[in-house]
Amino acid sequence: MKRDLGVVDAVYPMPVLMVAAYDENGKVNVMNVAWGQIADDDKIILFIGEGKRTWLNILASKAFTVALADEEHMDVADFFGIASGNRINDKFERTGYHAVKSDKVNAPIIEEFPVVMECELLEHLKDEYVSAIVGKIVNVKAEEKVLNEKGKVDVTKLHALMFDQFQNGYYSTGEKVGQAWNAGKDLMKK
Repeated sequence: MKRDLGVVDAVYPMPVLMVAAYDENGKVNVMNVAWGQIADDDKIILFIGEGKRTWLNILASKAFTVALADEEHMDVADFFGIASGNRINDKFERTGYHAVKSDKVNAPIIEEFPVVMECELLEHLKDEYVSAIVGKIVNVKAEEKVLNEKGKVDVTKLHALMFDQFQNGYYSTGEKVGQAWNAGKDLMKK
């Protein structure tokens, strides 16, 4: 029997995404976003609160990067979520991490995170209920250490972080338990 829990954020897992953009002076800003999703083969949507430093930077620069946080860099990924660029002027510098300018868009790539999407701003959606950034993914870069023999990202090597909104925990991916578009095919025969 199910028990009523009230209104809770009941979607699991949530990605742990590192969203980075330059400010008007070329300074790097990064934030941790769990409310983001691929919206099409080449689009991503990020639900970022209006007025956040990274939100302002994306609107001004028209570009951003989205990196997948991994277990190895969990402490800094968490810091990027709890520290506000509106309050901490040296947020990125405190981490000791390194950024290089993307060769595809006007946005920084954080070197330490192993997979990054380079994105152009397509649209900012704003109404009384939601503020969202929609981006076109123009390229994805990945470290060799997380690729399989066919050159595709291997999540068993990536150890991407997942956010648990039920108890505010981080979990790491890794174990494959089935093949998509195959695990349920026997039910198609009924």
